[in-house]
This record gives sequence, C-alpha cells and structure tokens, in this order.
Amino acid sequence: MGFIGSGHIGSTVARLGVAAGYHVIMSNSRGPQTLTDLAAELGPLARAATGERAAAEGDLVVITIPLRAYQSVPAAPLAGKVVIDTCNYYPPRDGQIAELDSGTLTSSELIQRHLAAAQVVKVFNNIFYQHLLALSRPAGATDRSFLPIAGDDAGAKAQAIAFLDAIGYGAVDAGPLAESWRQEPGTPVYGSPYGPFSDPAGTPAGEAAIRAALARASR
Repeated sequence: MGFIGSGHIGSTVARLGVAAGYHVIMSNSRGPQTLTDLAAELGPLARAATGERAAAEGDLVVITIPLRAYQSVPAAPLAGKVVIDTCNYYPPRDGQIAELDSGTLTSSELIQRHLAAAQVVKVFNNIFYQHLLALSRPAGATDRSFLPIAGDDAGAKAQAIAFLDAIGYGAVDAGPLAESWRQEPGTPVYGSPYGPFSDPAGTPAGEAAIRAALARASR
C-alpha cells in the first residue's frame, strides 16, 4: 500500500494495514527523512519514500492530504490503480473552491477528475482517527463498526471493501462519487455515529446505524 500523506488518518490506516500483514510505503510533502521514526514504529513492513514512489509502487494507494493540495498528487503513476480518498473540504483551511461551494462537484469527483485514469473510492473521511484505531474488530464480531464507501467503479469498491474487511471494518455502499457528499463534514454520518471525539475509545456503529445516518443527509 502506498500512502500520499502520513498524518493522523494516514498513519492510522497504515498501522491497521501493517497489523493485517500489508506492506506500507509512507510519504508526505516534507520528504521521507521526516518519516523515519514513523516507519520504524510501524515495523519491518513499513518504509518511507517520496510521494512519486508511494504512488508508483503501491498496489492500493491512499490519498490523505489537505484538499487544497490535491493537484500535487502525481497522476501518471496512479493510472489504472484504485485510489482511496480520505480527504475533506474545509474552506477555512483549503480556501474557497467554487465547484464544491455550488455543489457542482463533490470533493472526490474533483480528485477523480485530476486522477482521470485511476479509480477513486471515498472512505475513512468520516471517522475520527482515534476511533478508527480503537474500533477495529475481526470479521463476525457482534460489535463490528461500518464505514460508508463511495465510488464509481464496482471493482474498485470491491477492492477497497476487501481492505476494510482485512483491517477490521464492514462497509456500507453509499453510491457513486456524486453521492459522497452524504458522508462529508456536517452530515449525520460524519463523526457522530462513533461517539464524541473526547472519548478515544469510541462507540461501535453497526451497518444499520450507518445506513440510517446516510439516509438522513440533506443539502
């Protein structure tokens, strides 16, 4: 797995991936030398590299960066690959993006347009990183949590769902990228189903709870 961005969500997904036996390649905008400690902490299945190498060598690539930097993601090495998009649009941080403000596009559609030859899948953007780490459960657990997932390519979604299963989560198909606004900041499924951010242990959120939260979303 390649990671473009290694902040809270990226490093947490990588940690869960390593625990499930995946090799991970971590990168950020400051260079691999700044990720030496993280790679060492994650163990022998992890290494640090440039964003270009993470994109080129990852079979499944996770983009987890501020949305304002989406155009810095290298498109060519991601052609034909499944790209997991964890990004959220926060105007105070990212600046105003007219197509998102008007609802013409979702943030994931914006990324898909940039990565035209890749298959983008939206997931991990609606959960607090501490809850993401704490709520992982094996398949069959009665308290397994679910995450919404959106994408335009059925095969890409299936690959992302298989990864989610491996790291301890079920998935609720939220539809195409055009519907991914239902899991963006300010919607019922964003954060709340998994408990308050003040409680790092989180609260398990099953399939029915996530489906109901997605259904309550409105623009």
